[in-house]
Amino acid sequence: MLTLVILIASSVAQAQYPLGLQYLPSGAPPHGPPVGSRTQLSPSQAMLDAHNAVRARVGVPPLVWSAQLADVAQDWANELIPTGALSHRPNNRYGENIYAIAGGHAAPAEVVGSWANEARAYDIRSNTCSGVCGHYTQIVWGKTRAVGCAVARNRQREIWVCNYDPPGNVIGFRPY
Repeated sequence: MLTLVILIASSVAQAQYPLGLQYLPSGAPPHGPPVGSRTQLSPSQAMLDAHNAVRARVGVPPLVWSAQLADVAQDWANELIPTGALSHRPNNRYGENIYAIAGGHAAPAEVVGSWANEARAYDIRSNTCSGVCGHYTQIVWGKTRAVGCAVARNRQREIWVCNYDPPGNVIGFRPY
């Protein structure tokens, strides 16, 4: 199977599976429960945990989940999926990361992991990027306090959208 992954970042068809529900895409590996727990993480908790694990590596405070931001993200994902478009919401007051995959399904840890892998392109000393790193810097933006994410899918692709408040990637400032 050929899988294509496309990412875009900045400073919400068929979307039957909002992240607040217990759902794992078919073929996706299940997330193991926390040690000592017998319950499976919800996708929203898995997404939040993945974000906070990346933030912990650089010593910035953990994010909290925002249902309001998740609703904004769901609206935009729903807009993108039937059109085939891949762009940021115009005049968005929130930070936004977008992940698209064609020919497969992604799990929350894969989505955040893909963005986090951009850390290799970011140089904190000079606050510069050698390639793409805006998804990563949005995740670790120290002043960001809340995140909400959603996914929409059809037979051809999946679109994941996360919104961040306050937004990061402010020109002239360092993420942490």
